[in-house]
Amino acid sequence: MLTSAERGPARVPDRVLRDLPKVCLHDHLDGALRPATVVELAAAAGHRLPVEEPEALGRWIRASADSGSLVRYLETFEHTVAVMQSPEALVRCAREYVEDLVADGVVHAEVRWAPEQHTAGGLSMAEAVEAVRLGLSEGVLAAEDAGHIVSVTQILCAMRHAERSLEVARLVVDNRDRGVVAFDLAGPEDGFPPVRHRAALELLADELMPVTLHAGEAAGIGSIRDALATGRALRLGHGVRIAEDIEIEEEDGVAVVTLGRTAEWVRDRGIALEVCPTSNLQTGAVAAFGAAPERHPVDMLYRTGFTVTISPDNRLMSGTSVTGELAALVAHFGYGLEDLEQLQRNAAAAAFLPLEDRSALEGIITEGFEGMHG
Repeated sequence: MLTSAERGPARVPDRVLRDLPKVCLHDHLDGALRPATVVELAAAAGHRLPVEEPEALGRWIRASADSGSLVRYLETFEHTVAVMQSPEALVRCAREYVEDLVADGVVHAEVRWAPEQHTAGGLSMAEAVEAVRLGLSEGVLAAEDAGHIVSVTQILCAMRHAERSLEVARLVVDNRDRGVVAFDLAGPEDGFPPVRHRAALELLADELMPVTLHAGEAAGIGSIRDALATGRALRLGHGVRIAEDIEIEEEDGVAVVTLGRTAEWVRDRGIALEVCPTSNLQTGAVAAFGAAPERHPVDMLYRTGFTVTISPDNRLMSGTSVTGELAALVAHFGYGLEDLEQLQRNAAAAAFLPLEDRSALEGIITEGFEGMHG
């Protein structure tokens, strides 16, 4: 893996990054709330927060998430999920999510969330999905009125450690013509394999609904194989531990790359990796490669031909955005416009959209980057 020092100085100024057209494939709604919104919704819902001033709350959440443990990282969601239990709260959070996408230069996003976690206030899962749809629609229409191009679809997650995946899968199928594009398994990965949710996954396969599964984050190659074989996943959520199935040796000054069976399958078939660099460092997903950002295997995966895409995972917990993640790639690996454009093309091609829409999205990316090159 080359470091930024070996490649030379960063070639893309920070001021350019935010204006680049971006595609975001791995972004959790309950991890994308504004701290001020959490404070206001908590007060209305009677939920007690550890800190009640917005900026201080944001700092507390990020510090709690930055522990090197996926389990502790996930504990921070107790407060965001708690305030997202009413139609009004879900509509607001979804609308603000779109507003934040626009501010980040995102032109297409797939936002994922788990409806089963939003029924404590009496909502059915179907009602929760409809509330999020309404909020996303409001945000998209407001953006269009302001002259911004953005589209947003939903991925519905079932929780790996729970027993409602078949219900969620049915909800995905029922809403396939109302902006829901795929199914995911989220939550604790290690010890909760896809086979626990075989009925849901078989239903989705029968209905030809896309599946992207969290895999290769808190567990290794076996989890990735299960996602591909049992889950029939078309993409891998994170997937960074695929790097454990790759060997790189120096022979006469030349790097020789050897792929294991799973890595070969993923790379050669263009199975997209939904990489979230900052989150991966926080949760310890890439601990085997070192804690420093420049040791993250994302660059090695990109340089060896994997279909890498870049997303923030959880904007609030990780204190980041798509722009922030790209800035890190520029800073640590010396990425230029051509690299950033390729990453966006990867994401556009992997989006769960009809072919015509993906082609149109690639056109937007081409036009936007041409303007920056010019």
